[in-house]
Amino acid sequence: MTSSSRDAALAHLERHFDDHLDALRALVRIGGVSAEPPPNPTLAKSAAAVVAQMQAAGLERCRVIEVPDAHPYAYGEWLGAPGAPTLLLYGHHDVQPVGRLDRWETPPFEPTPRADGRLYGRGAVDDKAGVMAHVAACAAWLRGPGALPVNVKLIVEGEEEIGSGHLEAFLQAHRELLQADCIVLTDTANLDEGVPALTVSLRGIVAVTVEVRAIERPLHSGMWGGPVPDATLGLCRALGALVDADGQVAAPLRAGVRPPDDAARARLEAIPFDEARFRADAGLLPGVELVGDASMPVYGRLWREPALSVVALEARPFKGSTNQIVESARARVSVRTVPDQDAAEVEAALVALLRENVPWGLELRVTPEASARWWSTVPDGPAFDAAARAMAAGYGREGFYIGCGGTIPFVEPFANAFGGVPALLTGVEDPRCAAHAENESLSVQDFQSAARTAVHLYAELATALDHRA
Repeated sequence: MTSSSRDAALAHLERHFDDHLDALRALVRIGGVSAEPPPNPTLAKSAAAVVAQMQAAGLERCRVIEVPDAHPYAYGEWLGAPGAPTLLLYGHHDVQPVGRLDRWETPPFEPTPRADGRLYGRGAVDDKAGVMAHVAACAAWLRGPGALPVNVKLIVEGEEEIGSGHLEAFLQAHRELLQADCIVLTDTANLDEGVPALTVSLRGIVAVTVEVRAIERPLHSGMWGGPVPDATLGLCRALGALVDADGQVAAPLRAGVRPPDDAARARLEAIPFDEARFRADAGLLPGVELVGDASMPVYGRLWREPALSVVALEARPFKGSTNQIVESARARVSVRTVPDQDAAEVEAALVALLRENVPWGLELRVTPEASARWWSTVPDGPAFDAAARAMAAGYGREGFYIGCGGTIPFVEPFANAFGGVPALLTGVEDPRCAAHAENESLSVQDFQSAARTAVHLYAELATALDHRA
């Protein structure tokens, strides 16, 4: 590979970027909500469309891979560089439900560009842009200079948004097909618009549903209120005990937390933080405090500290409510876990805290839900150095190593299936993309920069991981 080959690939990408943007818009129009169970004709159409884009890019052996009781995968490869490293690229083509349709300013499956330089539509950023950035980069090499500097295998899942329940079995069943020297996962975020980042840690999750019952049937609040306890108030009392006055999770839920070492702490402190921008991005109201351990940088609180959220609360709907004491109330509670916490221990501590703090002898039922483990890696070695150079070239500025406060279930199966292989977590999301919410959007400039970065990444990894060197 020569620098002129890389230049030719970059030139091809720039000439054809609008074509790739049009292809992305076509994928967004299809939709593909994985919460709708298989067989799902829309996801079948989406997988076929991804395969068509792979073929147009010049990838080979492109096909839809069907999995029993699961949504389809799309696969393509190019193995025309004997002796060169092999990259396994991962993304997903399924999307979240649209949510509250009346909150969308434009139709969710009609991708709409706006004057702010963003493309609005469900799945635009999560994760169809991540997939298409690599499709565009493959096309740039294969349709420009005519060959990739590395071997590439691209697998695009159809059920990431519902937890990747079949992914681990899929990876084990296709282990030989997917064997690679490096994994590039395309579903994470940048630090900000125009500020690239590699994600090196993810929080895990432990979730439960808790229900409190007090009486057999609703009662008139005037006739019975006073001596008869209110289940909703009892539930709120129990939930309130899960955090302290500073908003930190209760001590039992912090068991096992590993403080960041000096290198990780230095990386955190090197990341620029603008509190006003952070508050605006989060939509915090004036006067609302930031909570958690004040001795930890805010990004540390997001990425390296556990967090607790009440993600659903149900008693009597506001509409149609009357002066009644309801018989029961329930909530869904999630705890985001961090290294080195054990999910089973956190769940046990959560149940114990709820039981200890539910008042007045109320009946308490706790039902565990799905859990996922945290993940972290140390960003050392030639693959990470190559990725840093590629980001700087693709975005025109240095990037950062960051964490992600969320949980991405597919990372753990990849780590289990291909242990020891470096995993590079990249993406095109940013703090204003509203992934999973109404009015999801993509920075078009970042989409172009991500594709450009992928072009550089293939070249950099070809050298960094070349076993022949």
